[in-house]
Amino acid sequence: MNDSLAHQTAIVVPARLDSQRIPRKLLVEIAGKPLILWTAERIAREVPEFGLWFAVDGDEIGEILKDSGFATVYTDPDLPSGTDRIAVANHTIGAKSVINVQADEPLVTRGQILSVAKTLSKSEADMATLACRFESLDDFRDSNQVKVVRDKEGFAMYFSRSAIPHPRDDWQAVESEGFPAFRHIGIYAYSSEFLQAFRQFAQGALEKIEKLEQLRAMENGHRIAVGLTNEPSIGVDSIEDLNRVAPLLQASAINEA
Repeated sequence: MNDSLAHQTAIVVPARLDSQRIPRKLLVEIAGKPLILWTAERIAREVPEFGLWFAVDGDEIGEILKDSGFATVYTDPDLPSGTDRIAVANHTIGAKSVINVQADEPLVTRGQILSVAKTLSKSEADMATLACRFESLDDFRDSNQVKVVRDKEGFAMYFSRSAIPHPRDDWQAVESEGFPAFRHIGIYAYSSEFLQAFRQFAQGALEKIEKLEQLRAMENGHRIAVGLTNEPSIGVDSIEDLNRVAPLLQASAINEA
C-alpha cells in the first residue's frame, strides 16, 4: 500500500445498533466480547496504517467503543443507510477517500481492505467494492447473499438479492468455473466528493425494493468498480451466520490468551 494513499484514507465503520434479523446484533457477546469490538480490534490489527473511525447512532454503542480506545462520530439514528452515515461522519473526519467496513464483519482481512482501496485508486469510478465467485448453488440461490454482475471493464451492471445472471436452462452451470456468478462483499471505498453528492440523492425505487444502498449511486449515474478477491467474507446477517462465526472468534480468543 502506498504510504501517501494510506495517509489520505480513513476507514469509517457505520455502527447502527438497531437490527431487524438479530436484535441489537452489534452488542451480542461472543467469548465475552461484543461483536462490534471483535470487528474493531480486527480492523486495527489488520491495517494499522489507516485511521479508524466508527459512525455510531447513539451513546450505548459509542461508549463501548470509546472505552476501548476507538474514535467515534455521532450520527442521526434515522439516516437511511451506512453510506449516508459515513458521508455525514466524513464532514468531521475530512478524509480524501473513505473505506467502509461493515460493523458485522469481524473476520475482514487486510487483503480485502487493501484490495478495495486499490480498486478505487486505479479506476475512474467514484465508488468501489469487492466480489468473489460463489462456492455453491445454495449460496447463489440465497437471497441474503447479494449478487453482482460486472461488465467487461469490471464495473457493476447491477446488484440484486435475486440470482443474477439467471441460468435459464442449466442451474448446475453456476458451479462451473466459467459461469460469471459473483457474490458481493459488503466493503466499499469512496471519494470524498462522491460522499458529498450521495447525501443529496433521494432514495430510489431500486434501493427501496432490494434494500441495497449502492443502487442509489447507480440510479444517479455513478459507476461502481468491482474488484475480485479470492478471500470470501463471513458477515453476520443471520443467526446461522452468527453460529458460523462464533466458533472462529472463540478459537482466536483462545489463541490470543
